[in-house]
Amino acid sequence: MTFLHYTLKSRENFVSLLNTYSNEAVNQIPEGFNNNLIWNFGHVIVTQQLLCYKLSGLDMYVSDEMVQSYRKGTKPEKTIEEGEISRLKELAVETVDLLRRDLEKGLFNDFHEYTTSFGVTLQNVDEAIQFNSMHETLHLGYAMALRKKIESK
Repeated sequence: MTFLHYTLKSRENFVSLLNTYSNEAVNQIPEGFNNNLIWNFGHVIVTQQLLCYKLSGLDMYVSDEMVQSYRKGTKPEKTIEEGEISRLKELAVETVDLLRRDLEKGLFNDFHEYTTSFGVTLQNVDEAIQFNSMHETLHLGYAMALRKKIESK
């Protein structure tokens, strides 16, 4: 799956970006922004689970609490501590590997059509994976803009 390769590379780049900053820095919301580095990272992991698993009627590999913290329409409400940051970094790779495995097992037989906030209608899990790759790259770019604001302080 080419798009899963892109997703994994994007996430590896995201982890590298996060690894250059302290917990305080990844939680910082710079002036002019409404979220931070760690929220964007958690958001891409949760969104992939919602788009691929939830819309397919399957159990997700992230907790309901994580979904409530990072889904579309949320914003950072608390400082994310080291334990959760580490777990998100683990999930970044795990959830791509699990998706690849579950695709190979043929688990994605049902899909509830969904129109994204981009106006793109997803009709199957393959389209969800393709869209998700683009979505993750968008948030990585946003995180790079946040990085510049954090470094300018």
